[in-house]
Amino acid sequence: MTAEPGGRPAPLEILGPGHGGGRLADVLPSALAVLGVPGATDPLGLRPALAGVRRIAVLLVDGLGWYQLPTAAPYAPTIAGLAATVARPLIAGFPSTTPTSLVSLGTGVAPGAHGVLGFTVRVPGTDRVLTHTDWAADPSPLRWQPVPTQLERARAAGVTTSVVSRPEFGGSGLTVAANRGGDFRGAAGGDAVATAMLAALASGAGPTVVSGYHADLDRHGHVSGVDSAPWREAATEVDALVARLVDGLPPDAALLVTADHGQLDIPAAHRFDLDTDPRLRAGVRLVAGEARVRYLHVEPGAVDDVRAAWSEVLGTTARVRTRDEVVATGWFGPVPEEHLGRIGDVVVICNDTYAVMASRTERPMASKLVAYHGSDTAAELTVPLLVVRG
Repeated sequence: MTAEPGGRPAPLEILGPGHGGGRLADVLPSALAVLGVPGATDPLGLRPALAGVRRIAVLLVDGLGWYQLPTAAPYAPTIAGLAATVARPLIAGFPSTTPTSLVSLGTGVAPGAHGVLGFTVRVPGTDRVLTHTDWAADPSPLRWQPVPTQLERARAAGVTTSVVSRPEFGGSGLTVAANRGGDFRGAAGGDAVATAMLAALASGAGPTVVSGYHADLDRHGHVSGVDSAPWREAATEVDALVARLVDGLPPDAALLVTADHGQLDIPAAHRFDLDTDPRLRAGVRLVAGEARVRYLHVEPGAVDDVRAAWSEVLGTTARVRTRDEVVATGWFGPVPEEHLGRIGDVVVICNDTYAVMASRTERPMASKLVAYHGSDTAAELTVPLLVVRG
């Protein structure tokens, strides 16, 4: 597929794990290096530009991919101005989905190590599918995600650490997996998030790091589509949030704005439904993942048959691979034995703007959304990093 002007990959180009330089997982390690945390590395090279900074706020805007920045620009002038001057692209990681990216950001490691390997995954040894966004305390977040978080590392070094997110996310399995080690501050809506982040940023007497999250842009993209009227209103709200943070930064502070993934609108004609096509159900015991990346856990001895059937039905709209083949690409990084069972025996990765729905086995709204993500196209994987000094 032809690259865009300036050498940027076209939005639907499939990216390999070696594409680009920085990763979303590099953001907090680099921030901690700026703050002088012992042993912290600076893979993004932030220290020269942020020399003297003692407080860092990291805001993750759900769904604000690199390829959505031009679309948002007319409704988000602050972000547009920053994108033109202080932005660089990062790779979120695979699958390009919120739980995986949040934990990659929070831990600073690849998905294979932290084990949050998709939006939904099978709990090995059971027929249970865990939805990471609805996760409470079972399985234990400390066992399911065993890697120390960057906030834990920071706090152990004497840094004041805080997490700002929606009130209902306090104490959730995903919050504990991604951000344990930070004092939780509940905030709903852009203005409340800005207020809470600025208060947390000012609360520490010494080095301070605040991790904030805002979800509305992603939600409106899913429900109404990218560049829909609700999406535009959400982009305006995000811009006001970023503007408040920029204006309120103390002189010794910096703001890092990033995202967990982009989004693609999926046309009705590009949707397969595994629950209404018996060819796609044959030999499949359990389905996880999400519409753009499916994890198929199959009956004993059925891998070859399932792979052949899905390859025939989907043709060039998807790549149908075994677990070993997908792990070997390197997208997950090294995957320990205890995490392998969370990946399907067969993995289906959608191309272009195609998706595989599960109209009966997943929540009813899941098949009725407009925009999706999860796959390895440039539009889904590439996220911005905006760096602003106080």
